[in-house]
Amino acid sequence: MFDKLEESSRFRAAFEAVRNTVAMVGPANVWLAGHSLGASIAMMAGRNMAKSRFQLETYLFNPSFIYIPIEKLIKNETLKHGVRIAGSLVTAGIAIAMNRRREDPGDDPFVVLSAWTPYLFVNPSDPICAEYVRYFEHREKMEGMGVGRIERIATRYSIGSLVSGVMQRESEPLHLLPTAYMTVNL
Repeated sequence: MFDKLEESSRFRAAFEAVRNTVAMVGPANVWLAGHSLGASIAMMAGRNMAKSRFQLETYLFNPSFIYIPIEKLIKNETLKHGVRIAGSLVTAGIAIAMNRRREDPGDDPFVVLSAWTPYLFVNPSDPICAEYVRYFEHREKMEGMGVGRIERIATRYSIGSLVSGVMQRESEPLHLLPTAYMTVNL
């Protein structure tokens, strides 16, 4: 909940097992899978391996996505869309104002992770993972509106990751997932 999963002993043990298995049998022979918290751990392990240029086949069932539950708080679709646009503008604006650009695009986690495409299975009624549906829908809507560049900047960050950067504690958004084969079902 507080973006500390990567620091947990549970994740560290899982990632060490994944890394050792990949070293033993090669990345083509390793698949990751998990449900709920296990899916979050599998996603983080897959992301870390992808940043090391190993794309593992990954199946994520209802991984958690921490967000402000505007779907529950706001019923008007136009207002919800406006809130999401405003959030993207604020996040991108802060990132631009902080000059959060990387010298080498090859170091940009978004670019590096774009080569990895996990299979994502989400239930839109499950508040733990439902935001992934809206996350990808919002990205498509912003692209369709002609402001995809702003959304691409906003997607790379979260307000939390930007605040962490100011406090000299680099962090990337837990939701950072540039691509996915998403299946939405009940």
